Amino acid sequence: MATKSLYSVPVGCGALVAFAMLFGVSPGYADEPYKATERPVLNEPGEVTAVVDAFDDDDLFDLHLTLGYQHMWKNANIVRETSIDQGSLSSGGYVADTMNVAKYSGSTSRLNTRVDVGLYKDVALYLRMPIILNDSSKLSGLDGSDRVQSVVLAGMPGEQLFRLPFESPDRSGIEYLALGFDVNIMNQARDATKPTWLFGFEGRFSLSEPMHACGAGGGNQGNKQVSCADPSDVNRDGTAGNYAYTDHTGQTYQLEGTKAGERSAGVSRGTTGIEVHTLVSRRIKYLEPYGGFRALFEFPTDKSDYGLMDLEGSLVNHPPLEGWMVMGMMVIPWENREQFQRLTFDARVEGAYRSEGRDYSELFDALGSSDAMSLRRPNYASYQRNPDPATAQTYPSVVNPSSQKVYFTGLTDVQAHGKFRASGSVTWQAGEYVKFQLGVGYMYVQPHFITMDQPCNPDFKKDMSKAGPCRNVSRVGDTSTFSATGIPNPNYRPSINQVGQRFKVDDVSVVDLWLNGVVMF
Repeated sequence: MATKSLYSVPVGCGALVAFAMLFGVSPGYADEPYKATERPVLNEPGEVTAVVDAFDDDDLFDLHLTLGYQHMWKNANIVRETSIDQGSLSSGGYVADTMNVAKYSGSTSRLNTRVDVGLYKDVALYLRMPIILNDSSKLSGLDGSDRVQSVVLAGMPGEQLFRLPFESPDRSGIEYLALGFDVNIMNQARDATKPTWLFGFEGRFSLSEPMHACGAGGGNQGNKQVSCADPSDVNRDGTAGNYAYTDHTGQTYQLEGTKAGERSAGVSRGTTGIEVHTLVSRRIKYLEPYGGFRALFEFPTDKSDYGLMDLEGSLVNHPPLEGWMVMGMMVIPWENREQFQRLTFDARVEGAYRSEGRDYSELFDALGSSDAMSLRRPNYASYQRNPDPATAQTYPSVVNPSSQKVYFTGLTDVQAHGKFRASGSVTWQAGEYVKFQLGVGYMYVQPHFITMDQPCNPDFKKDMSKAGPCRNVSRVGDTSTFSATGIPNPNYRPSINQVGQRFKVDDVSVVDLWLNGVVMF
């Protein structure tokens, strides 16, 4: 029911009555309603499971307008694997992930707008549009890592992937447009023997330019590099220049750049999302415990930098899936029916699992705007049988130069990990038509690798002509026998994905603060 209709809280309900209400038993109330026309007390759901509705008695229409401000601060340490035999870094050939790389810090200010429209009893349609006012981040030295950049940020021999300090460009714009539907399958205010059960789903649509990897202020590698170069601009200088590609056999191919110029940094994730959520709550005197879950599924749009999704060798080329479990408690210490006033405290804990997927990481801009040849040079999507009899015995599979060229965009394969969040808020409904909410949250993110692609796709093991370097060789006398172990993954970059070169985030913490105002008609 619409939250602007409040019921007074009696003080004479005993623990036995509360226990019976929690488990769905219809009790006899010790306190009678103030008026014969009033519904039983203690039943109206709190803000978490309340749904704007319509055609409810004499209230034929409900509309809620929400305007909120949220500020988020994120900090993390970025480390890297190493086999350097030096002190505590590593020893005996063991690969450790303890080499300090950079300190990440970022902040996001967001304007949250929402419109809820009641369609029928306990049925509502809503529209959300988060607007990012400013999103900024930077990488700085971590315990002196900026003084040994040639070591901690090394790519292939002679390369440095990026330089510290590094600043990403400021981003702003519409994050996405969400259209959702909520329904209370059960409502304690209508049937005191049952809890309130909310179910809903929403679609999220990208309206703004998808995020593109950029370096602030003319690039991160020199004055000749543009800030936001297209991935196919291998020279990163705004021109469609020529360049050479050398495959695993030593064969060199001359290629031409396809795009020139500079593009915008963008602000959206470049995905279409589907989110489903459900919550169950039960009002017991001054308390209302609740729990539920939500899940988000994302699918890349054509304008994003995810690239082709049907590459045969690609192991992971889709965004991650994310699921949350929520448990919380609302406390309603005071409410006044006659004045439509209520004070609510809400405390909750949440846990999430984010699956492995190609994602925007803390190094998205730094790696995506790099001028290191190992990252900017394209990979070919497929291989073919070697047509040269002179080298076919040694290299039975070579690059197919007519296949799709795959460029590095900054999106990387991010390891599955968990998130844990605690938050609290207070809501003050000042009258029939307005209420305010103030809240704060803290989230801890498990350490996880942010560059961890595999070199070969083992699902394709039978075609030696497409195996490329994904093969085994056995020799008997002068005879060599080859067997395919898979086909090459075109998204694999040894300088950041090879074991001993992978990057990892650790000590990730996110703090957010928000303030919402709601006008209710």
